[in-house]
Amino acid sequence: MRDKRFITEHRGGPLSFQKHRMLAAWAADCAEHVLPLFSNQHPNDNRPWIAIEAARAWSLGEITVGEARKVSIEAHAAARESDGNAAQFAARAAGHAAGTAHMADHAPGAAMYAIKAIKATTNKQTEEAAIKQEHRWQVEHLPEEIQALILSTFEKKYAFLGL
Repeated sequence: MRDKRFITEHRGGPLSFQKHRMLAAWAADCAEHVLPLFSNQHPNDNRPWIAIEAARAWSLGEITVGEARKVSIEAHAAARESDGNAAQFAARAAGHAAGTAHMADHAPGAAMYAIKAIKATTNKQTEEAAIKQEHRWQVEHLPEEIQALILSTFEKKYAFLGL
C-alpha cells in the first residue's frame, strides 16, 4: 500500500513540491555514493549516471518528470543487463533516484538499493558494519526537512535491514 505521506500536494497529498525535490536530490546522492560498483564493472554504460544527473536536474527544475522517468527506465534496463548483484543494485538505486521525479516514494528505494549494493560486496563478518556505515552516510546527507519522513519509512518498510 502506498504511503500517503509521499503524495504531493498537487495530487491531494501532504508532500510539498520543495520536499519532493529534496527527496530526488538526496536519492541521487545515495545512488551516486555506490555507483562505482556499477561503473567499475560496466565502464562504457553511462545510463545509471545519466539517471543520477536527471534526478538532480529535475530537483532543480531543469527537466520534466517525463524526461526523468525515461532515463529511470534506462537505468533499470542497465541493471537487468548487468552481471553481479552489487552492480545491479547500484544501477537500480540510480533508476529509483530518477524515478523519484515521478513518484516521491521512490527516494527511499534509492537508499535501500544503495544499501543492498553495499551488502552484496560483503561477507557475513563485515555485512552488518558495512550496512550500518552506508545507512549512517545516507542519514548524514539527509536534509533535515525530510529526515523524519525518510527515517520513519526505513523503520516501517525496510526493517529487514536491521537499521
